[in-house]
Amino acid sequence: MKTVEVSAAVIIEHHRVFVTQRGYGENKDRWEFPGGKLEKGESAEDALRREIREELDTQIEVGTRIMTIEYDYPQFHLCMHCFLCSVQSGSLVLKEHEDARWLAADELYSVDWLPADLVILPELQRILYN
Repeated sequence: MKTVEVSAAVIIEHHRVFVTQRGYGENKDRWEFPGGKLEKGESAEDALRREIREELDTQIEVGTRIMTIEYDYPQFHLCMHCFLCSVQSGSLVLKEHEDARWLAADELYSVDWLPADLVILPELQRILYN
């Protein structure tokens, strides 16, 4: 089975997390943390900075790795590195996504998540409640 390695930005401001809705593909309209695939020779952190700059026209500071999620989709194995992030500059302009929201801890389960992204929600609730 093919492995796809990605990085995901868990952008938190004012006890809310920024989440995006996919605007294309098989999982169109499902929700995820923004980010994308690592290019050959690229670190997970560098890939995340690049992807957020490309997808959201925003510069981020990549902080602590929260977790790495290993998840088997029917077509591929996903390895997703999830990092706490903050906005350095920019206004999170949606270039590829359908929609975006800022969710509080008690709103995390109010959207239709991609399955791999669901894995981080209990830990994210703990972070947001602190």
